[in-house]
Amino acid sequence: MDEEEIEKAVVAYLKKKGFKQTEIAFQEEQQLNKNSSSSIHNNNNSAISQIDPDLTKKILSFSEFETGPQRYQEEYSKLRSWAYSSLDLYKHELLRVLYPVFIHCFMELVARGHIQEARAFFNSYREDHEMTHLRDLQKLEGVLSPSHLEEMEFAHSIRLSKVNIKMCQYSYDLLLQYLHKTESITMLGIINERINFQVSPGQPGSISDDAEVVTLVASGHDASLINQKEVLWGLLEDSLEERLEKTGGSVPDSEKFDGDPKEGEVEENKKKSVEGGKQGAPLKKLKKDKVGVATGKSSRTESSTVTTAPRVKPELALPAIPVEVELSILEDLRNRVQLSNASLPSVSFYTFVNTHNGLNCASISHDGSLVAGGFSDSSLKVWDMAKLGQQTGPSLLQGETDSPSSEHVLGSSGGRRCYTLLQGHSGPVYSASFSPDGDFLLSSSSDSTIRLWSTKLNANVVCYKGHNYPVWDVQFSPAGHYFASSSHDRTAKIWSVDRIQPLRIMAGHLSDVDCVQWHANCNYIATGSSDKTVRLWDVQSGDCVRIFIGHRSMILSLAMSPDGRYMASGDEDGTVMMWDLSSGRCITPLVGHSSCVWSLAFSGEGSLLASGSADCTVKLWDVTTSTKAPLKEENKSGSNNRLRLLKTLPTKATPVYALHFSRRNLLFAAGAFSKSA
Repeated sequence: MDEEEIEKAVVAYLKKKGFKQTEIAFQEEQQLNKNSSSSIHNNNNSAISQIDPDLTKKILSFSEFETGPQRYQEEYSKLRSWAYSSLDLYKHELLRVLYPVFIHCFMELVARGHIQEARAFFNSYREDHEMTHLRDLQKLEGVLSPSHLEEMEFAHSIRLSKVNIKMCQYSYDLLLQYLHKTESITMLGIINERINFQVSPGQPGSISDDAEVVTLVASGHDASLINQKEVLWGLLEDSLEERLEKTGGSVPDSEKFDGDPKEGEVEENKKKSVEGGKQGAPLKKLKKDKVGVATGKSSRTESSTVTTAPRVKPELALPAIPVEVELSILEDLRNRVQLSNASLPSVSFYTFVNTHNGLNCASISHDGSLVAGGFSDSSLKVWDMAKLGQQTGPSLLQGETDSPSSEHVLGSSGGRRCYTLLQGHSGPVYSASFSPDGDFLLSSSSDSTIRLWSTKLNANVVCYKGHNYPVWDVQFSPAGHYFASSSHDRTAKIWSVDRIQPLRIMAGHLSDVDCVQWHANCNYIATGSSDKTVRLWDVQSGDCVRIFIGHRSMILSLAMSPDGRYMASGDEDGTVMMWDLSSGRCITPLVGHSSCVWSLAFSGEGSLLASGSADCTVKLWDVTTSTKAPLKEENKSGSNNRLRLLKTLPTKATPVYALHFSRRNLLFAAGAFSKSA
């Protein structure tokens, strides 16, 4: 092969890759060589003639296989066959590489304009990954042109990020040896560019660890560094729980007699069906089970998970608690029923009927006396449980088709309406949250605003504008005054009720921030995102202090344990994960739900976790058995510390929208009856 052919091949390759400076330098060098003496030119020819013919073939074949879509199909097929035929000891680690390689092969083919080949490749191997990555594959099915790779947020995020894969040294060496031996240049290029290997010495890890070792939309190399930051997870100094502990929980007889009727009033509230629909007569009322206050008090133990938590100082200026509110909270804490795996809570379920699929969210006040629902018609409705049973007349629960002028006072037949209609949003209401004292209600909407409502005045007080896209979730802090919001704009924001501008902006997620939850000490907030990660943020600095990786679908719900040490997160696939905030590791996944987990709640002392799902069930999990056992780094299988499912409470056909434990450990739940459920 002569010199000119090699030069043309090299120039064509440099142009193909866009290496303009290298191309110019190469051409200048060739020009100098041509102007040199004939003797030197002859020497160059003799040297070139001695070049290994295999090397020249590789140089010439670069441009050929770069444009050949069949190379992706052939090399991936060989890599797949090799991985599946590997020794069982290493197979589960080597198979982790296939999914990110498969996704990037598909997107590379689309980017190069080979649409038909890309679809054929996608359909040929998608079955291998449907069990664990079905939702991702469903999203990528819509990629039909190179422009879609930029326009689709999910695909764009993948192409901008690297995938983190944990692998032992033996598996890593086997993979590299295979790629070099088979000269799989295309696969090697994708793996080198798109995958970040975290190689560990020793034998392969546990197979059950797979949820944590592969993250498609990786957060970069900083995740491990971020998780080394210190998190002060304890309770606030001089909290009400600490005061109650110092006094020994003793209550004078006079106070007991004053407080017990309050519990009785709560117990006498009936289990009611709340109608947001067209018409209806009074619905059948069902009594709630008694909590059994006396039994709970007698079985109360002196020690609890909350009292053993360390004490920390608040980073925010917290508002002073009014004396009457403080006395009420202390009374509730004194009369709290101690729950355990042998003493499960009573449950009060509020069912919305005739909503015509218009209910987006539900929220319950701390004592269950108020229930709010956010609807697709931009309205927010609040039901007072105490007034609900006092209504009479055929128009007890009025429909949504009555004239707006009569919404607040009278129905068409003269009966007083059982709910308060709050109007102000210009788009569907996606979230609602009551303040700790129940005097205020927050709502967020697709109109990108957050509104503060007074439950006393039944009116809008403030409209907060800071997000540019729909606001998916809003939550009051445990102390009130401050609240957090999460949005489609990939940010979460901290607000105070007395300022119309956000105090902090938490940015870092790669997709929508779908849910937000405050830590028990108000120094941190947690955010769950469609990028399948949960992040913990310091509210004072706005910095991310933890990244929790392990979910395989978008996170829809979060809950913090009362002592602040643990966090639970629920995702779209029905998986619930328990996390240790201090270490950033997953304690165990809770598998049992068959659909989206929309709500999570810890009991007052933290011994139970309740989860509500779109599969029309509420599940109760035993937290104590897991958290008492010491966490060992080497024990990653989860078999010894898996949380035990205590009970499944099915509804007839009502997906569970909201869960909330009262201060006295009565579990409230809410959902919309659905014939199709």
